[in-house]
This record gives sequence, structure tokens and C-alpha cells, in this order.
Amino acid sequence: MDVLNLPRPSWMTEDLVLLEDQARRFMAAEYAPNIERWNEAGIYDRAIWNKTGEAGLLCAAIPEQYGGAGGTFAHEAVINREIALCGFDSFGAPLHSGIVAPYILHYGTEDQKKRWLPKMATGEMVGAIAMTEPGTGSDLQGVRTTAKKSGNGYVLNGSKIFITNGQHADLIIVVAKTDPSAGAKGVSLFVVETADAPGFRRGRKLKKLGLDSSDTSELFFEEVKLPAESLLGPQEGQGFVQLMQQLPQERLTVGIHAVSMMERALRLTIDYVKERQAFGKAILDFQNTQFTLAECKTEATAARVFLDHCIERHIRGELDSVTASMIKYWTTDVQAKVIDRCLQLFGGYGYMDEYPISRMYRDARVLRIYAGTNEIMKLLIARSL
Repeated sequence: MDVLNLPRPSWMTEDLVLLEDQARRFMAAEYAPNIERWNEAGIYDRAIWNKTGEAGLLCAAIPEQYGGAGGTFAHEAVINREIALCGFDSFGAPLHSGIVAPYILHYGTEDQKKRWLPKMATGEMVGAIAMTEPGTGSDLQGVRTTAKKSGNGYVLNGSKIFITNGQHADLIIVVAKTDPSAGAKGVSLFVVETADAPGFRRGRKLKKLGLDSSDTSELFFEEVKLPAESLLGPQEGQGFVQLMQQLPQERLTVGIHAVSMMERALRLTIDYVKERQAFGKAILDFQNTQFTLAECKTEATAARVFLDHCIERHIRGELDSVTASMIKYWTTDVQAKVIDRCLQLFGGYGYMDEYPISRMYRDARVLRIYAGTNEIMKLLIARSL
């Protein structure tokens, strides 16, 4: 059910409607019954990657010649929305399919694409990207991890933190300095296959405020020897430009998650206040409830319309960095307000972990931090003034 009752956006074609239905049925069968168990265990099953790949829901925008479904970002958007609507907010598939795989597609050699992308599409390989380091946060120019030339290859040294898919990853794109004296021009991207990387070590699966089953991790690279063909791109020093070119899609992906979580919170809350009674009548019958939900629905609708506009622009190749920063910061800020007000309407039960709104309140918080903090987004927007 579309709680916002909006007409189908122009980018949503008939084949995408079919994909939406396929994804929804798959997730209802494979994700929803297990989410609570995975949260209690603190990690979801590695096998879910293979099942999702078998269902054709990984790497949907990757060309068929490399094992993908041959779609566009619209296909990724539909899948990502369904993941959030079913409540599997911890799943790292949006990053795997919509962020890691495109780096290989856009910057990899033909051999690299044929080697890695088909295995990512089936779920045989799980992808991660290692940007953030202790002490650097959103400052990608400040990375200290180094990749030094050694014979015909490189030696990688450094550590990364807050890495999504860190425990499951078989393939990690690592941001490293090939020329520490050259600033942004000294940054390069390297692909590390974890199964064949002596010196690579996974650290802790980090305990977090929310997203309990997400395998966010520390990663360590100690004298990891890499072949020359692990470099992503035609030459060293291209990493910062590559990162900047791909960040708008990453930020749009966060916007999809934020808006979908808003819609789910609204749907759960409307269902609850229709059933729950106080002082002899349904909570929905109180004017305060009606006004609160009217505000939430209005804000969620505005966010969805803006999101659809950005998705359409991105499909046409027209989404700029400033607008991507706007959709990321604004939708995640609004998401926090909407979920907070929805939780309030649950009363004391909203604070109980057994109610999904409680988990959503915690899970939503990180969206204002990752993919560049919202403060960084405002700086980027301000430069356009």
C-alpha cells in the first residue's frame, strides 16, 4: 500500500512495476521473517546474499554482459525502496549494487569487470568500499592508508573504520594514497580480494546505536601485497575524481532509504492509532493525532516528490552534486522529525524494542552522518550560492 497515494512517477515504467512486485514478494518471504532473529544475533546470514543474487535483485543496473540485469539506476531505486519498506534497513545490498559495483563498471578494465561483476551479481562476492579512517571522518583528502610501489605491484598499509559489509566482504575497494605529498591528486582506488590477501585482517564488528545486524567493521591492511591490476583506473592519482563522480549516486541512494523509512513509519503509525484506544475512542480520533499525521504525510509527500525528481534527473545523467547534497541532507533531516513524531503517537509502546517504530528511531539516526555528514552537504550547497 502506498500510504502517500501519489500517482506513479514518470520514471516508473511497466517493467519497474513488475520488478517492484517481484522484489516485494521475495522480501516478504526471505527477509521479513528473519529480521528480528538477525537483529538479536547482531548480524544477518551470509546466505541471504546468495538468495538475493539468485532472485536477480543484486547489481540490477550492471549490463548483462557482466552478469547484471542490464537495467538502470531506476531498477536499483525500486529494489532499495522495497528493502527499506520491508524493514531490512541493515542490509548492505544498496551499497554493494549501487555504489561498489558502479566503481568497477565505470573505472575497471575489461578484465576487472569480467572477473568481479558476475560474482557480485550472484552474491558469490560481497562488495564493500573502505573510505573512512579513524580521525578523518568525511575528509577523504586526509586518508593515511598508503599503497607504495613494490616491484610490479603495490604494498598496502593502513586501517579503515565504519565499513559497511566489513565482515562479509570478499571484495573491498580501498581508498589509499599513492603519493602522500600530492593531496587529492595523490589518492588512488585499489580492489582487494580478501580471500587472497595475506596481511588483511577484519577487526571488530562494531556495536552501534542502531542497524544492529549490519556488519559495520574495522579493517586492517598490514603489508598487503597487491598486483598492479588491483589499481582501479588507467593510472594512479585518479581516486579523488572517481569518488567525486560517484558520490551523487551514493547520496541519492541515502535519500531513497530516508523517504522509504518515512513512508513505512507513517503506515505503521496510522495502523496503530486506528486500533489503539484511549478515553473510550481511537487515538486517531483525537485532533492532535490528526494534525500530527497530517504534517507527517505532507512532509513525506514533499520528500517523495523531490526524490522522484532527483531519480528522474539521475537516470538522464543530469543530477549534479549540489542537488544530490540537497536530497541527502533534507530528506534525512525530515525523516528524523517524522519518525520521532510517529513514535510519540505510540506512547510508551513506542519506546519498546518489540515495536518496529522503536528500532526505526535508532536506525534512522546514522543517515544524517554517512555518505558525508549533513553539515558537509550544507557546505557543498553553500558553494553554489
